Amino acid sequence: MQRRIVLKRAGGMALSATLVPAALAQSDKTAFIISGFPAGGMGDQVARPMAEKLRGSYASSVVADSRVGAGGRIAVDFVRRAQADGMTILQIPSSPMTLYPNTYRKLSYDPLADFIPVTSTVKYSFVFTAGPGVPPEVKSIADYIKWVQAHPREANYGVPAAGSALHFVGMLLDKHIGQRLTAVPYKGGAPLLNDVLGGQVPVSVSVLGEVMPYIRSGRLRGLAVSSAERSPFLPGVPTFSEQGFRDIVVQEWLGWFLPAKSPQERVQLLNKLVRDGLQDPALVESLAKNGLQPFHQSPEEFAQLMRGDLARWTPIVKASGFTAED
Repeated sequence: MQRRIVLKRAGGMALSATLVPAALAQSDKTAFIISGFPAGGMGDQVARPMAEKLRGSYASSVVADSRVGAGGRIAVDFVRRAQADGMTILQIPSSPMTLYPNTYRKLSYDPLADFIPVTSTVKYSFVFTAGPGVPPEVKSIADYIKWVQAHPREANYGVPAAGSALHFVGMLLDKHIGQRLTAVPYKGGAPLLNDVLGGQVPVSVSVLGEVMPYIRSGRLRGLAVSSAERSPFLPGVPTFSEQGFRDIVVQEWLGWFLPAKSPQERVQLLNKLVRDGLQDPALVESLAKNGLQPFHQSPEEFAQLMRGDLARWTPIVKASGFTAED
């Protein structure tokens, strides 16, 4: 009897010995958070502090990296082709996963089949913003409509990128004006901001965090925010919905994904660590300075949100007739 007990214990020790090296090998790997947009932008406000929080608890080393180009599609495809071991994390705004499938005739990825939704991390709004090219008495969307109808040559608006969710905010507003609004696409928010401040383009649809300091200082005027409720960062700016445009409700999120077939234990661990990280008061304060609100969901909730957004964009894009250029 004692001999059998000793053998069982020895067997258990041998089994443990085979498991421990495997666990150590996994924790010794480097995890990469891959963003589709340049370093220093909004994505870095989440990826870099979160990489610090994941280091040692998710992987021994965690690196925030970028694969820039094609409106985020290069990063998405890079992670799609990565090894499904949980060590390559995609951080991407909602548009490449929920809008692009409706605007591009062909994509190299399927957002539902090629990825596992882990969690959303933050959410943020857009602002319809007027610059010095619009008279100071224009303080609402109704004011803007009257002004632009009287000045049809000024019926254009700037957006950071063609075919983006911001572009479609302008398209939705176009339906209510009775006169064609022309989108002027830029290569990013910085050059657009310069032209709005300089009066070269009268109005823009911009990411809230990029224009927030200028609205607060009075150099720009926020005419409407695109979220369902007023932004806590610009409480004085009403929503489109408040002003009678109930179909203009667009709020973007930044989400994390793993390649399809990644281990579920990695999905659950990453989700938990992100949730814990987003509760750090210092990170919350840092995000607020950039117009970002923590927005954590379970993998199941996030998958449902993603499918809902994907379905919502389908009729909007179809009605617009817009097709993105490859």
